Amino acid sequence: MFEYYLFLSIVIVIGIIFGLPTVKGRIGEAKVSFLLKRLDPEEYTVVNDLLIKTADNKTAQIDHVVISRYGIFVIETKNYKGWIFGSERSKYWTQTIYKSKEKFFNPIWQNYGHIKAIENALSNTYTGPYYSFIVFSSKSTLKKLDIQSDNVEVMYTLHLLKTIKKYNQPIMNTQQVKSILAKLINLNIDDKKEMKNHVKEIRETGKRVKDSVKANVCPKCGGSLVKRKGKYGFFTGCTNFPKCRFIVKKAN
Repeated sequence: MFEYYLFLSIVIVIGIIFGLPTVKGRIGEAKVSFLLKRLDPEEYTVVNDLLIKTADNKTAQIDHVVISRYGIFVIETKNYKGWIFGSERSKYWTQTIYKSKEKFFNPIWQNYGHIKAIENALSNTYTGPYYSFIVFSSKSTLKKLDIQSDNVEVMYTLHLLKTIKKYNQPIMNTQQVKSILAKLINLNIDDKKEMKNHVKEIRETGKRVKDSVKANVCPKCGGSLVKRKGKYGFFTGCTNFPKCRFIVKKAN
């Protein structure tokens, strides 16, 4: 009997741990990292979990960067379940699991910030194209996605390698690829203290947003938050719309 309860306790603990967003995110990143190893190392160089300074002296944590003669691919991994709805222009996307709906920050906007950080770091080294890839787990179902930019791709993990390889027009030589790699590795912050500061920075920003929303104050522009009715029903948004497009999760 004791062994049974011990086993049950272990199963519960494992379930709780793997249910944490941070752990789930790391699992998704690990799967993509493993997949990227299948790329020809003579053609593609992969950097995982890159942490670099931004132009405003903050930090950007980038899941995966693939450097090749065909350009730079910046990959954001989302290990989500359920139906995924979103538009390139919307600040938030929606994850739907049965009748439950949750908002999450537009991953294209998120990855745009990552690309700007790399672009700033390589300003004197590289002026070619950046390709923004948003990769979702096969556990999710990509529904109505409105993507218009040529260099933005939203896909399932299993389509990642094929999508990378469709960009096959060389724009730089092998030596340039090596220079870019050396620059990024040199700028990568491999410091536990810096990583903790990065996580702390994200949490503090999230707390400020939550506190503002609780006070019915828009964290983006300082306007008032009110219930509004849109194309898909009621939501809570800023009174300064359309100048400010901040919204929170759908109101009941």
